[in-house]
Amino acid sequence: MLGRLTGAALTQEKIVLLIAIALFCAFSFFLKGFLRPDNILTLLRSVSTLGILGVGMAVVVIGRGIDLTIVTIYAMSAAWMFHLANGGASIPLALTLGYLFALAVGVTNGLLIAYLEIPALFATLGMSAFAYGFARYALVPLYVVYMPASAASIAWIGGGFVFGVPTSILFFALVAFLGFAFLRFTKQGRFIYAIGDNFAAARISGAPVRPIVVLQYAVSATVAYLAGLITATAVASMNTAVVNSSMIYDIILVVVLGGVGLSGGRGGIRNVIVGTLLIGILLNGMTIMNIQYTLQNVIRGLILLIAIVIDSVVNPRDEQTAQQGDI
Repeated sequence: MLGRLTGAALTQEKIVLLIAIALFCAFSFFLKGFLRPDNILTLLRSVSTLGILGVGMAVVVIGRGIDLTIVTIYAMSAAWMFHLANGGASIPLALTLGYLFALAVGVTNGLLIAYLEIPALFATLGMSAFAYGFARYALVPLYVVYMPASAASIAWIGGGFVFGVPTSILFFALVAFLGFAFLRFTKQGRFIYAIGDNFAAARISGAPVRPIVVLQYAVSATVAYLAGLITATAVASMNTAVVNSSMIYDIILVVVLGGVGLSGGRGGIRNVIVGTLLIGILLNGMTIMNIQYTLQNVIRGLILLIAIVIDSVVNPRDEQTAQQGDI
């Protein structure tokens, strides 16, 4: 009985939450200006997009996959939407075509993985390079695309406020709630957990494994497109160079750090929220301390490595995981 209580008290999620609380308290005491309301609001606003992308990644990882195209979709779909609007396309048409681009990449990922049985790591890595190259060559000739005046009607998506709360934070809360409800209360969500827990058993039990895998990547692409719209409308532009940044590692970090198992079938949206809060507090504190960006990357990389090591101990890969080769 004592062993069970100790194990329950020392889950990765609870440990990360305690660390986040400890960091918040330490920064509040030692860093001047950390507790200012405008800084707390900036902290939450800055990590809301990362949290939204983390929700999309978590849906895939829980199903024993990974999506390395998520940042490409995030940047290029929003950039193309702005480019179309700058070229005279109506906002509804530009929004629709931008989403169709995102969905096409996501569904293609799912088809490659589910039907051609290409390991997710390699399928999404190759698709990310292809989608970015194709979009830069044929769709978005500029590195930075600015929001046209005609798009003022959608500026509220990333730059609006509701009762003083930025819409980006509200969208994070909404996406987190919808992701939680989808995974916990829908048949498709339960199939995702079953596939992640034991792929072969899920297939034998009659679960529609291949369509569900495609659905996972379609959901991830949809979430990435929304996150791209939020960022693009918040700053009135989209810099496509973010595809080549360390953002993908930050997304994986908040998912794994919070306790979503890379071996699949474990974790949920609550883990993503906890991981996002810790990274947000850490990055905000390092920024106030004026720590060099390169050193910040070193610290984040070290935290990611530690999180993966912990995940490999807490959630060891089984024979089925190795056979799938999805991670």
